[in-house]
Amino acid sequence: MKKIPLIDLRSFLAIVTFGIIIILAVGCSSDSQADEGKPSEIRLDYAYYSPTSIVLKEFKWAKEVFGEEDIDVKWTLSQGSNKAIEYLNSDSVDFGSTAGAAALIAESNDVPLENVYVYSQPEWTALVTNKGSGIEKIEDLQGKKVAATLGTDPYIFLVRALDSVGMSIDDIELVNLQHADGGNALVNGDVDAWAGLDPHMAKHELESGTELFFRDINLNTYGFLNVREEFAENHPEYVEKVIELYERARQWTLDNPEEAAELLAEQAEISVDVANIQLVERTDLTNPLPGDEHVEAIAAAGNVLKNAEVLTEEDDVETLTNELINPEYAEAVIE
Repeated sequence: MKKIPLIDLRSFLAIVTFGIIIILAVGCSSDSQADEGKPSEIRLDYAYYSPTSIVLKEFKWAKEVFGEEDIDVKWTLSQGSNKAIEYLNSDSVDFGSTAGAAALIAESNDVPLENVYVYSQPEWTALVTNKGSGIEKIEDLQGKKVAATLGTDPYIFLVRALDSVGMSIDDIELVNLQHADGGNALVNGDVDAWAGLDPHMAKHELESGTELFFRDINLNTYGFLNVREEFAENHPEYVEKVIELYERARQWTLDNPEEAAELLAEQAEISVDVANIQLVERTDLTNPLPGDEHVEAIAAAGNVLKNAEVLTEEDDVETLTNELINPEYAEAVIE
């Protein structure tokens, strides 16, 4: 039998190898196209300042819904807007719970996020002091130590409160502490006042006798659910599915306020009385669709933050706000 020349044998093997590569590539391409738009996991945060996220996590509705598509669900605790933004920016979560104004600051710093859902309109922050401290009004903070968490709604509330009486952060001694630590510092006498956040604020009010000496719900910005822009671009239908789940949790909370307060109390390790103050007295869950009022509230906060040099002169507040708030996903879900 005639032998095949060595050069022909090599060519033959190269052709076969190339053919196998093409077949595998086509197969992989087909698998990729079959899974196009479907994430392998969805990473959600939960926060004690977002009671509906606690409900959603506890009842495992996300795991139930996404598990049917073999999509894993991962939960991460956000202890404040600053932490949620940190997780979004580092690609540690796909959805993060923040105050609207805190997300505006993040937007100005090129954090790739969008506000897609309103999880609450809370009165979750106020200026707090100890009974008998002598602090009764904003002006009394002149030269005092005040605890607040940078980049969060309580800090922004403090900036706006000071601005309302012609003062600024430079007129106080700011002590940057995470929310729970700020409350403890106040009770321990390490600071004179605190820009508080529920449920910690309600807890100290009930259990330690602290006083809310300045309140204004209009200086509290709304609670927003943010999504990473990359996730929204790649998986828009799953943004809507997450909003559907939040809507389920919101409706359950409205229908079962006592059970929701008990659940919040258990998860946040607070009393039911404290949970009731936060959830029933200070949280409005009736308007989840981002709209003009939310744009106006965040823009108003942004203008004060610009005057206080938290935002730069180059930041266009109106443009940043409009880039931040994207109602189209919620509009597709909420009637």
